[in-house]
Amino acid sequence: MPMIDADGCLINVTVEGRDGGPTLMLSNSLGCTLQMWEPQMRAFTQVFRVIRYDRRGHGRSSVPHGPYSVERFGRDALAILDDLNIEKVHWCGLSMGGMVGQWLGANAPERLGKLVLANTTCYFPDRTMWDNRIKAVNEGGLAAVADTVIASWLSQDFRDRNPIVAGQTKAMLLATPVDGYLASCEALRTLDLREALPKIKSPTLVIAGRFDKSTPITMAEAIRSQIPGASMTILDAAHISNIEATLAFNDAVLGFLTQR
Repeated sequence: MPMIDADGCLINVTVEGRDGGPTLMLSNSLGCTLQMWEPQMRAFTQVFRVIRYDRRGHGRSSVPHGPYSVERFGRDALAILDDLNIEKVHWCGLSMGGMVGQWLGANAPERLGKLVLANTTCYFPDRTMWDNRIKAVNEGGLAAVADTVIASWLSQDFRDRNPIVAGQTKAMLLATPVDGYLASCEALRTLDLREALPKIKSPTLVIAGRFDKSTPITMAEAIRSQIPGASMTILDAAHISNIEATLAFNDAVLGFLTQR
């Protein structure tokens, strides 16, 4: 696992899959590590060279002082590509990873092939949720919000049927460094990418979860409607749709990325 220096922050990166073929970069949700993509790796690495990484403040990457920003996250991704001497990638980002993808699509279009924006938004009209989240984590750590977050990430039906997966996902959240989590929450609190969307020229697929309360279908439709030529698909899942609806997610992403 190479550690790549991005403006003084060491970023944990993995590269797996086919050599010489197209490259796909995966970008995680808030409170997740690159392990969130394990359900995709067998399918994706048969077609692509796959880059995964831990965002600054998460996983095995370092935790520099905040504030963080979506632009900073985007520049971290570009630093990874520069270090690996990779000119262009397809991008698949979920939640915060989708926000970073929007920034890249508008500000570094020459580095992207196709763009998948899953379970994400371009704007939070009400910052109260983030204010409350930041206050709770400051006072009680991630344990204070873990049950609420997991309930929004995975539907009750999925958690009942897959308690081990739900437990592993919760453990991933709880292992996130508190300082990195809080600095990332501050970045989301002020998120506004609405003016960036019409600048995105990459072929784009927006994925929404039918039961997603964190970034509901209305938010996905707002993104789709503002990116020229974008399409949208809806999966029977809550927020972390790549885990809850693995086969449908894989089919949607691979179908989109491999179509000519």
